[in-house]
Amino acid sequence: MRKPPIFCSGVKAMNRTLYQFPLSHYCEKARWMLDFKDLDYSVKNLFPAAHRLMTKLRANSDTVPLLNDGKEWIGDSTEIAFYLDAKYLLRPLLPSDPVLRSQVVRIENIADKAGVHVRRWIYGEILDNPEVMDVMLNDYAYAKPFKKYLAPLMRKGIMQLYQVTPEKTAISLEKMLEAVHLLEQMLQNNGGRYFVGNNLSLADISVASLFAPILSVPDTPWESIQTRTELLQKVYDDLLERPFGQWIMRVYAEERHAKGNWHGD
Repeated sequence: MRKPPIFCSGVKAMNRTLYQFPLSHYCEKARWMLDFKDLDYSVKNLFPAAHRLMTKLRANSDTVPLLNDGKEWIGDSTEIAFYLDAKYLLRPLLPSDPVLRSQVVRIENIADKAGVHVRRWIYGEILDNPEVMDVMLNDYAYAKPFKKYLAPLMRKGIMQLYQVTPEKTAISLEKMLEAVHLLEQMLQNNGGRYFVGNNLSLADISVASLFAPILSVPDTPWESIQTRTELLQKVYDDLLERPFGQWIMRVYAEERHAKGNWHGD
């Protein structure tokens, strides 16, 4: 017999674990969803490249985040969102109203696609910064002593995996700014506080977390990355002058309530 969904928040589960990369904005999205649901969970860092041994085996996925909740294994941040809403009914990420729900799903999809371009472009701008390798490697106790040797390999692997080339990063910047314009219009059409309805939803969490790396949002993995190229500084400044960037900073300050566990346990 299928177990009934859990109706209470603050659900404690010592066997609920989020597997992640500290610097991944898709993992930040997953952490925010779990925090929003008020669910207890531990955070375990998987080492890049080697992570696929677990994600492929457990969830037939090539990437993180990966959530283990009891006997369930869920890969992909969007799948995690739907799973959490189906199992833990309080504080829904998606509204029950079908019209509003479809709007949330559409915005989440736009944000997820834009997140690919944010990742490629931001890596193109920051990958040579020592702070990036500090965030990537310092939380792996077994890797930190060898950071000097691992860092060049990590940079090369990231460039190959995410296709970080001058041509593709230029395209990603264009796509990213197109998404900013579209999402900003959608936000303003709903009054400027939330994307859909009058409450925080998966739409807001997805947009804010997936664009947060550009703004080095406080209390996130990107806060320590302050060295900026001329282009990154310009995009940073321009975004902060726009309602979209101001909204990201506000929603983080007022709604994030992070547990400070992005380093991993």
